[in-house]
Amino acid sequence: MLQHLKRLGTETATYGVSTIVGRFLNFLLVPFYTNVLLPGEYGVVTYVYSIIAFVNVLYAYGMESAFFKYASTREMGGEKQNFSTAFLSLALTSAVLTLVVCGAKEPIGAILRIPADALVIVYYSAGMLAFDTLSIIPFAILRMEHRARQFAAIKIVNIVINVVMNVVLLVYFRSGITGIFLSGFTASVVTFLILAPTIVRHLELHIRSGLLRALLRFGLPSIPAGLAAMAVQVIDRPILRSLTDDATVGIYQANYRLGIFMMLIVQMYDYAWRPFYFALAQTKDAKQVFARVLTYLVLFMSLVFLLLLLFLDEVVHLQIFGRHLIHPGYWSGLPIVPVVLGGYFFLGVYTNISAGIYIEKKTIYLPFITLFAAVINIVANYLLIPSFGMAGAAWATFWAYLGMAAAGYAVVRKIYPVSYEWGRIAKILLALAVVTGISYAGVGAVASPALRIFAKIGLVALFAGSLAAMRFFRAGELSALTRLVRSGMPGGSDASTGTDSPGPV
Repeated sequence: MLQHLKRLGTETATYGVSTIVGRFLNFLLVPFYTNVLLPGEYGVVTYVYSIIAFVNVLYAYGMESAFFKYASTREMGGEKQNFSTAFLSLALTSAVLTLVVCGAKEPIGAILRIPADALVIVYYSAGMLAFDTLSIIPFAILRMEHRARQFAAIKIVNIVINVVMNVVLLVYFRSGITGIFLSGFTASVVTFLILAPTIVRHLELHIRSGLLRALLRFGLPSIPAGLAAMAVQVIDRPILRSLTDDATVGIYQANYRLGIFMMLIVQMYDYAWRPFYFALAQTKDAKQVFARVLTYLVLFMSLVFLLLLLFLDEVVHLQIFGRHLIHPGYWSGLPIVPVVLGGYFFLGVYTNISAGIYIEKKTIYLPFITLFAAVINIVANYLLIPSFGMAGAAWATFWAYLGMAAAGYAVVRKIYPVSYEWGRIAKILLALAVVTGISYAGVGAVASPALRIFAKIGLVALFAGSLAAMRFFRAGELSALTRLVRSGMPGGSDASTGTDSPGPV
């Protein structure tokens, strides 16, 4: 079991490099944009990108998950047949969709209220969607081949190109919002070109009709699920705006961004988790490994939650290039940050337990699960915002992700039952609740900044001590985990020699 956990942990960390770098650089673009764009211009950018998120679901139509399922099990066709069928299907449909979008530039611009002098961003957006779609299956094959370092390197190249072009086009060429979309389009094209050797190596110019039908049966249910998932993520902003005002939405969004730290954990875990559970599904101890992984995931997310909760003030006071991470004018929204972190916590739980739905090819349940969460979010927003403002919007999203995790577990319990270690997980949550309660009750009363830091460090130690007192750690577990970490360090006696290659830099 430890070797399986070691590989999952190593690949999660490697995927996390590109994820953390990318999200952090994109996070830094927010204060950059606010200094070079008018608020109305930035509003157009934000709105169009939210539409792109929804349209991206239609472009991809669940083909990535379908490819993982059939390419890993080889139920129909070999590696090249699965790659070629999935890739060519996406290539054909994305070409058609892109032509439709480009041909309807004016009506789309009118619907989205894009300024007439910026309608070219419709072309850039369509091109970005097309080339990102063409990169889905090549990236998936890198993950299946455990080429995590190559995957991460390409992602970082994409991010660097995007950020550098944003700075050059907006600062030196003063291109306005068109420069932002041109940057994204260029980065997508370059990424596709870097992946071209991978595509050529696996591609056959032939679509197997039987395999395509199987892929579509598996993937198409992801469309309503994906759209509902997008609603869970972003529907609170327009509802909050309709019930309050633009200033409230701005403060909410700025503080919601601080949830990126927990979201990073969930996203980099998902990158490694999906190919991991498909590869392990047929082994005899798969369910035991899956249960242990959830326990460790909850432990790690709880530690991250606690650290961010305790040191949130120190984080927001950080200055980058002479500016605070979040401007002091937005600090009134800081109380929503723990709620946002809690929501992403339950998204991580759902990411783990939903494995059984994919393993058993029961993706028909996905639309119902995510629609259930979307309904919770919409209803809760309308119920809570009038009384609690932005805090109500944050709690609505929290309850939506909790509902998604609960609904996912209810489904998986019937189709792929796993004996999760609920007793151990309860100990983690109890320790977290106790330490969180103490932090709210006492740490703020400590006047000295230095003593406050020591008190917070003491609370982290209390969390670990509480777990030890409740005998959370099993015999030999700490020493085994210590050996596992040491073996992955440079010079370790048991270092992995997997198939990762350095990849392009």
